[in-house]
Amino acid sequence: MDTDNERLRLLIVDDEPLARMRLRSLLADCAAPSVEVVGEAGSASEALHLLARQPADAVLLDIHMPGIDGLELARRLRSSAPGQSLQASPVVVFVTAHAEHALQAFEIEAVDYLTKPVRRARLQEALGRIAQRLGRARVGLAAVSKPAVDEPVLVVSDRGRVLRIPVGDVVYLRAEMKYVTLRTREHQYVLDDALADLEQRLGARVVRIHRNAVVAKAAVRALERRVLHGDEQEEGGGEAWAVRLAPHDEWLAVSRRQLAGVREALVGEGL
Repeated sequence: MDTDNERLRLLIVDDEPLARMRLRSLLADCAAPSVEVVGEAGSASEALHLLARQPADAVLLDIHMPGIDGLELARRLRSSAPGQSLQASPVVVFVTAHAEHALQAFEIEAVDYLTKPVRRARLQEALGRIAQRLGRARVGLAAVSKPAVDEPVLVVSDRGRVLRIPVGDVVYLRAEMKYVTLRTREHQYVLDDALADLEQRLGARVVRIHRNAVVAKAAVRALERRVLHGDEQEEGGGEAWAVRLAPHDEWLAVSRRQLAGVREALVGEGL
């Protein structure tokens, strides 16, 4: 039997009563972990007042609402701490009809991002992630040893999916037509993000080698002149400067314009 400590206490925040009703109905059909809806709010200000009186483990939160929107409310919840106006800082799952805010949501550490109409199986998955996040928090507080530091991640949009890619897995990013190909150690993704934006977010970990490509400095194993073929070659073909990238031994062309900057960056990496 579930104890009160095991049950997830949820607050539903949505300015549409029918949307709140649907979430309640879906939650009633979800399997373990068991949940208890401790309240409903039609606005961010109402949610803050409720949380000041009634603690919750998680907030199922709409984004577009009158007054303070869901993103701003999530930022306030994230910055709150026990002992302040809120009794605890609940985790957040966004439930919205607008998919374009997914990257912002994960940047403020939302547990999940559900798009309407929500399916029961997808909501069930989000509940599992809430329980996992809360379980990790409890273990971390009880642990005697120093907690592990989370590896930095790159939050990206892969044709509608939002992914968290460890930055240490990034090998290169290359713009092709309207999309960017992200090559990691084990996978390849097609991203909706702009190459310049991704380069800025990765910062000093990468170096631009071409107008359409940036590579992880740590992945570079050689800078050489070689004859490139097919997708490797720069406009005009023939022999050109290129970098060899681990772990797949792929070669990418280095443009004449970027060559000096690439050499300087790699000297700093000991190559």
